[in-house]
Amino acid sequence: MIYAKVTGNVVCTRKEEKYKGKKILIIQPYDIRTGKPSGSSFEAIDVTQAGIGDFVLVTVQGRSSREAVGDLEMPIDAVIVAIVDQVDLNE
Repeated sequence: MIYAKVTGNVVCTRKEEKYKGKKILIIQPYDIRTGKPSGSSFEAIDVTQAGIGDFVLVTVQGRSSREAVGDLEMPIDAVIVAIVDQVDLNE
């Protein structure tokens, strides 16, 4: 999973049938240890009702992502599966 921050929304006037009713958000991966952005932003389907500014956990593996939305045939790569309330590191 990837720790990330929601940075934007994707609005589509037309989209593939399986995407109808699904919210698509733009997320920026963060380094969980430093709290700083790391890597490039990308899009993810949201099943948590996350919003801009929320820190989230994202699954980026095909089958895991499809299982999170309950459709093993859906063409997706990433799904927001949790909104993070707190991170405690024991280093």
